Amino acid sequence: MSSKTLVLIGRRITTALPILFGVVVVTFVLIHILPGDPAAMYASGPNAGPDEIAAVRTALGLDKSLIEQFWIYLQHLARLDLGRSMSTGHTVLHDFSERLPATLELAAFAFTLSVIIALPLGILAALYRDSVLDQAIRAITSVSAAMPGFFFGLILIFVFYFLLGVSPDPVGRLSSWSFPPERVTGFYLVDALMAGDFVLMREAVAKMLLPAASMAIFAIAPLMRMMRGGMIDALDSDYVRAARAYGLAPWRVTLQYALPNAMLPVLATMAMVISTMLGANVMIEKLFGWPGIGAYGVNALVGLDYAPVQAFVLIVAVMFVLLTLVIDIVSSLIDPRYQLKG
Repeated sequence: MSSKTLVLIGRRITTALPILFGVVVVTFVLIHILPGDPAAMYASGPNAGPDEIAAVRTALGLDKSLIEQFWIYLQHLARLDLGRSMSTGHTVLHDFSERLPATLELAAFAFTLSVIIALPLGILAALYRDSVLDQAIRAITSVSAAMPGFFFGLILIFVFYFLLGVSPDPVGRLSSWSFPPERVTGFYLVDALMAGDFVLMREAVAKMLLPAASMAIFAIAPLMRMMRGGMIDALDSDYVRAARAYGLAPWRVTLQYALPNAMLPVLATMAMVISTMLGANVMIEKLFGWPGIGAYGVNALVGLDYAPVQAFVLIVAVMFVLLTLVIDIVSSLIDPRYQLKG
């Protein structure tokens, strides 16, 4: 790794720290100004008296001023202590370690699905620009951009589960009668493959298809548009024209010369797409009963459980920063000019 790449990494991390601190501040303030009293909710029984509510408020530290609470939260955060969930009784780190693999596996599967669909269609649209094929692909892009993921998920459930009956019940990661594989990574596909249980692996894939397709629908549009635009710019460039003038095969000109240069804007879009999938999948997880951090965060928000909500927003923000950093490194390796731009 070159010194310029290291400088780029250091610059990105330095820029990200104030952003992460801003996320912490905004999330903390918004959570604490929500209507409702967590102490009254978690006091013993619906008929809890003022003394019991006051005792719970003191135990939660809610009797202190907002500034004092924020300072205590920062001290815990510096020790990587994300607090304890009042809903589950476990630490937030424990709950997230149990649920994060489910979210990551679903997001990775959905992202792979969107890339497999979007990139080839974007390349075809650029190669046959302004043709009937290009117009059809752009129409698909417009529809996918306007289609909310949860609404598309409802359509998929209605068609493939209720009408055709070819999809398993759209709840959870496995059927109710199946046992999960021995936990090694938390990813059912990987753990089932390591255990050699291909029947369970196929079941896990079948359960992921509908929620992954629902998540992938919004990612197809930006990836396809960036792929098409990048390929058109690359195909119209001087070096591609020179390669054609030398008589190189069209497939070689497209794959070897145009495609690598067209991938730079697509890579930047990929970071945005993946991070959005991790943070905006809450409706999909609730719709399909997927036991990930999105559904966990929604349940915590409804129950005025502060710690998991704050941790969810912070972890998604950290993932966004890390993904952006990875994309920057990959982009700088593909095109050294990107280091100068960074």
